[in-house]
Amino acid sequence: MTDFIAGLPKCELHLHIEGTLEPELKFALAERNGIELPYSSVEDIRAAYSFDDLPSFLKIYYEGMEVLRTEPDFYDLAMAYLRKAASQNVRYAEIFFDPQAHTSRGVPFDLVIRGLRRALLDAERRLGIRAQLIMCFLRDFQAEYAMATLLESLPYREWIVGVGLDSDEKGNPPVKFRAVYERARQEGYLLTMHCDVDQENSVEHIRQAVEEIGVDRVDHGVNALEDPALVETIRERGLGLTVCPISNGYVTDSTKAEAIRRMLDLGLRVTVNSDDPAYFAGYVQENLVVLAEELSLTEEDLVQLERNAFEITWLPRHLKDAYLAELDAYAAR
Repeated sequence: MTDFIAGLPKCELHLHIEGTLEPELKFALAERNGIELPYSSVEDIRAAYSFDDLPSFLKIYYEGMEVLRTEPDFYDLAMAYLRKAASQNVRYAEIFFDPQAHTSRGVPFDLVIRGLRRALLDAERRLGIRAQLIMCFLRDFQAEYAMATLLESLPYREWIVGVGLDSDEKGNPPVKFRAVYERARQEGYLLTMHCDVDQENSVEHIRQAVEEIGVDRVDHGVNALEDPALVETIRERGLGLTVCPISNGYVTDSTKAEAIRRMLDLGLRVTVNSDDPAYFAGYVQENLVVLAEELSLTEEDLVQLERNAFEITWLPRHLKDAYLAELDAYAAR
């Protein structure tokens, strides 16, 4: 099964580019930018990745971004991820980036997105992996800051396929950003939101995202299973759910593998992704292996997970069909 997973054409839809900053690159960027890290080795950094809930993870996550200062830094960050993804036969990725995590510390929006965009173009040409950017708002900042960031993004509209919402969910419900999302929709952005696992008011937040904001898909969203009516709404609308098993195991009590099995059985468009793989020690291939082992998945199950992912991409129909044909050819080999 591990060999089957290795060859499987894959799609990644829940990946924070800042969460791919491996310790080796962190040291290299720190040296480039004259930043002294409070660690003496790669092993020391990895040992510091100790967290058991979302807030403890976010503290380390934001600290790690301090080494990202220049356009080449963002280029190198994205290229390192895209090389890794291509080596795991990821054919297409939709990549989150957090501009406010950089603009709030004085790094210009233009610099961030130009570095990322250049990497995406080079990776498609050199590695054959296609990717698009999703701009996330940090929900623990004010909605006004999110709106300002949205407006700042408009000159780069053709480089950004959609918007998302991430960071600390406690006290920051989806409806806090209703006006921002309405404007984003008017500007032609597609919409998603994190509804993190086992958070305070998780089910209500998913309901708000689906019914009041009208998102095009939900990131995480495992707790929807607690509300049959909400599950039915998600199923009827064909909304995708981008679930991340290994990261679930770090910040909750389990990978939520059984929830993924239920979602598959209910006909929901559940997908498997890596979230912040440098911090959770697992890219998309490792996530699929962990899930396959926990659930004794069949090849047909794994193909269905990837079929779901390619179907809910924010790609034109002809490109979806091309990837699905590639998947079908692999399944029939």
